[in-house]
Amino acid sequence: MNKLLLVAAGAIVLGLTSQASAADLAARHYTKAPPLVSPIYNWSGFYVGINGGGGSSHNCWDFLTPAVLVPPLGPITPEGCHNSTGGTVGGQIGYRWQATNWVFGLEAQGNWADFSGSNTTFLGGNPLGGDNILTTKIDAFGLFTGQVGYAWNNVLAYVKGGAAVVDFKYTNALLGNLDQTASETRWGGTVGAGLEIGFAPNWSVAFEYDHIFLDNSTPTLSSSAGSSTFHISSDVDMGTVRVNYRFGGPVVARY
Repeated sequence: MNKLLLVAAGAIVLGLTSQASAADLAARHYTKAPPLVSPIYNWSGFYVGINGGGGSSHNCWDFLTPAVLVPPLGPITPEGCHNSTGGTVGGQIGYRWQATNWVFGLEAQGNWADFSGSNTTFLGGNPLGGDNILTTKIDAFGLFTGQVGYAWNNVLAYVKGGAAVVDFKYTNALLGNLDQTASETRWGGTVGAGLEIGFAPNWSVAFEYDHIFLDNSTPTLSSSAGSSTFHISSDVDMGTVRVNYRFGGPVVARY
């Protein structure tokens, strides 16, 4: 009888212990693992950078017969066209701000250039007679543009447009090294497009194409032998590689 009571009491104690353990297990809380963080590249802020590349200017010259012989601006004698090609290096400074995936910006760019080319023409542009060589050289230009782009995290595709200013030098090489020369600054417009990749929180590299439209010009080239007036049309195409450093905020975390 006593053995039966001891067995029953043991069973009751074991059941109570099991219920308490189960209650303890149910009361435990498990902490979830933290969510994965996906960084978002932030394109906002001021930036400065350098650029380098090459370009070509297409130039067509027409000789304007002096007004003392015929009425002004006529007749016009075509003197041919040539491409002025070479390299360029410069810098840019700008500011961008980002709204969701859209990026807007303003930028000023200044470059040194060495675009040069020439063609040989005949009697029309040479008041001394014989062949002469017409040369067009670009030694500097500036771009002042607005930008609109779309970003896929650290990859930004953009278009740009605005004003351009270009420094030209002209030479009309005559017989006997009596070169007629002139220089001028011409204003125009520019459009371009680029692809920029952020490779560090504040660093990016871009590949950009730009086209510059210029108004026609009528410079007078002079030397000790006299002067000649030409009608010159020009435009410029160039491609550059750019490296920018941005002073904006850090990479933003997205959960």
